[in-house]
Amino acid sequence: MAAPKMSVGKPTADRLPCNTTSFQKKSRSKLVSIPGTRPSIQNGQLIVSTGVTSLDYVIGGGLAVGTLLLIEEDRYDSYSRMLLKYFLAEGVVCGHELYVASALDHPNDILQELPAPILDDIASPKTEDQAKSCDPESQDAMKIAWRYQNLPKVQTALASSSRFGHYYDVSKTMDPEICQAARCHGFYLPEHSTTVTSPTATTPGQSPMPETYSSLLNNLQEVIHREGFDGSVPQSLTHSLTLTQTKSRNILRIGLHSLGSALWDDDLCCRENPSHGHALTTFLYGLRAMLRSSLSVAVVTVPSHLIQNRALMGNITRLCDTAIALESFRGSERETNPLYKDYHGLLDVRQLPYLNCLVCDLPDNKDLAFKLKRKQFTIEVGLCHHNNPFECVVT
Repeated sequence: MAAPKMSVGKPTADRLPCNTTSFQKKSRSKLVSIPGTRPSIQNGQLIVSTGVTSLDYVIGGGLAVGTLLLIEEDRYDSYSRMLLKYFLAEGVVCGHELYVASALDHPNDILQELPAPILDDIASPKTEDQAKSCDPESQDAMKIAWRYQNLPKVQTALASSSRFGHYYDVSKTMDPEICQAARCHGFYLPEHSTTVTSPTATTPGQSPMPETYSSLLNNLQEVIHREGFDGSVPQSLTHSLTLTQTKSRNILRIGLHSLGSALWDDDLCCRENPSHGHALTTFLYGLRAMLRSSLSVAVVTVPSHLIQNRALMGNITRLCDTAIALESFRGSERETNPLYKDYHGLLDVRQLPYLNCLVCDLPDNKDLAFKLKRKQFTIEVGLCHHNNPFECVVT
């Protein structure tokens, strides 16, 4: 590079100071470094795992921070409840904070039912036989999911691995000491005194949301602001921290169970033309606005099979970023159908988000089915096209 020109014939004191070059090294923008997160390869959005690696694969890699996942419950709320527990268990393993809201079960009871993470001492040296078993050329029986045969199926420690997503054993519950170490905020509706209004009341100026939803939204907003997930300094640390001390940034995982049911004082599932027809949609508007401006991600389950007005259900789906529906075979004719003998239900991807791009990442195949093995929840594709379905991800 050419040296800067100097003035000629002028004293040294009169010469203007100048730099040797006007170019400066451009530093890369630093991404937020939070355990249990990574940038998406599709849109660069910060994402977290749902706790089920096969579901992460189906929805495009994971849940983007600041977005909302809607799970349409199956008829007996068994598998949808299980997915919610996976989501919360992943938060415990990654060290994220939790917010659990329910009108049926106490949040502490839900936390006690979280599946146990599968642990193994990966740091120990492998024997020669173990090394051969990991060789892809020596595995002739591995015909399905061949690209995933070298992925570790177990985890060394809860926070020591950089691998995205973990595996869980649904036949065991998480160690109580691990659950107690996690920071959790609970909202149990019977413990919150709310003034329940009559479903037929149409007082001018009345909020379109019942007091149950308003109380939940206000409590959630208070937790986000108090703990600093909206970027503010947590109030609990303003007096205890010095100027050089700061709280490490973290993710708040929000799990809201069975919204829209009669337990939340909502007649959405009771009538074809409910009096609170816009109650849940109004709540979702406020929730999404809250998520967009905070380091949080939410999973909401809704008993869609009880909602008679399908137009309202469509509005609820469009107000969420990602939406999936679970259909269980239990109690239906498909339970005895030989075609579905190896599966427990179907999974339908209703909606995927458009984040920082013009198109969303669609799954390769929409014929999705799930089955619950003895220890694992697995999602498979290609159910209706051939007898030997291709397993998208081994969980």
